[in-house]
Amino acid sequence: MEYKKLNKEDIAAIKNLIPDEERILTGDLINEEYSHDELGDANSYPDLVVKVKTAEEISKVMKYANEKLIPVTPRGAGTGLVGSSVAVEHGIMVDTTLMNQVLELDEDNLTITVEPGVLLMELAAYVEDHDLFYPPDPGEKSATIGGNISTNAGGMRAVKYGVTRDYVRGLEVVLPNGDITEFGGKVVKNSSGYALKDLMIGSEGTLGFITKAILKLIPRPKLVVSLLIPFPTLEHAINTVPLIVKSKTVPTAIEFMQREVIIDAEKYLGKAFPDKQSDAYLLLKFDGNSLEEIEKAYDGVAKLCLEQGALDVLISDTEEREDSIWKARGAFLEAIKGSTTYMDEVDMVVPRSSVNEMVTYLHSLQDECGLRIKSFGHAGDGNLHAYMLKDDLSQEEWEKRMKAAMEKVYNKAMTLGGQVSGEHGIGFAKKPYLRESLPEVNLNLMNGIKQVFDPNNILNPHKIAQL
Repeated sequence: MEYKKLNKEDIAAIKNLIPDEERILTGDLINEEYSHDELGDANSYPDLVVKVKTAEEISKVMKYANEKLIPVTPRGAGTGLVGSSVAVEHGIMVDTTLMNQVLELDEDNLTITVEPGVLLMELAAYVEDHDLFYPPDPGEKSATIGGNISTNAGGMRAVKYGVTRDYVRGLEVVLPNGDITEFGGKVVKNSSGYALKDLMIGSEGTLGFITKAILKLIPRPKLVVSLLIPFPTLEHAINTVPLIVKSKTVPTAIEFMQREVIIDAEKYLGKAFPDKQSDAYLLLKFDGNSLEEIEKAYDGVAKLCLEQGALDVLISDTEEREDSIWKARGAFLEAIKGSTTYMDEVDMVVPRSSVNEMVTYLHSLQDECGLRIKSFGHAGDGNLHAYMLKDDLSQEEWEKRMKAAMEKVYNKAMTLGGQVSGEHGIGFAKKPYLRESLPEVNLNLMNGIKQVFDPNNILNPHKIAQL
């Protein structure tokens, strides 16, 4: 599609729509960070950045852009990993990080209403101060809630509590034509027509701007206990996961990790991991309202792990040990990034019963593709993260080996009944793999939905399934 190139008249018109001119950035005022996200190798500068404060401001910008056929890219904290917030067609970037207010805590209905720029860690701390709990727990705590909703972020607690979609009750949205509307609300059940709210969740800013979210809360569990379980080999550890799932005991989290990634985290944090006896670990978390309840839950799992060859079961019974274990786990991504010159990631998801086969395959792929691959992930829900490391490879050789490895990983995931992305989304970077993984009829339906919401294709073009 032919988009209008932003000119001086357009910039002047946008400035007339926004009361504070310092919230409009052009030229050298546009920070380099606006040209990319956290990991993706897609780089493209917007022509103009608008730091909005209200839904009404977004509405005005969208109405103008829609009329003039100017592309618009939504952006939160920029922590994405697939290029979803990169301005591929330049144009206008709308930054929502100043929309960062908690608007209402409704303890009668167990909901909280927030603007999209509220950070996940701020939301978690706010509700915990009121003895409440927002379960979604993606690894990047400095991501915005708007970004979490736009990618249907998951995280470590998804095993027990589900993903972001399960906690979104209602949304205020600015559509591509500038209309402001609401989907859903505070009701617990809703069978009133198509689930338009759920279309917005995971749409990566291609169907509308999320400007307000009503989120479900639950009472805060009073106690949390973690088990760090070393195994003699990765195979022993990962083969135990389906058995834990089958046991019908539901930990809050089931994570797997290897010593080589733990070493990266130790270097990154400058802090030793509390155990060094093994090359492979499972990390389990249990929560509840009494120690008796939690012990009853983890006792059977601990015995099962020992039966499967676990070297020990270490109970994290102090705040210091709990903090050191989970800080290391939370630092894995940044630690791996710091161990190489560049990396790209695969965020596939497979049925939980196939986690062991997928992890074993990832481990064997390093020699086959001549590429260092480090992996960890949410073993309890089948969402695995594999990171391809460039190291000292030339750009040409890196691209060749990385693409070959990615093709193999995605193909393997498909044969196991999996999908391309478990929580990071598709964005710009993973589009080719989505097209290979889905039937043409599904892709046509996705593009048809995009056409209904955004007939001029101005909002975040070239993302997800769009040609």
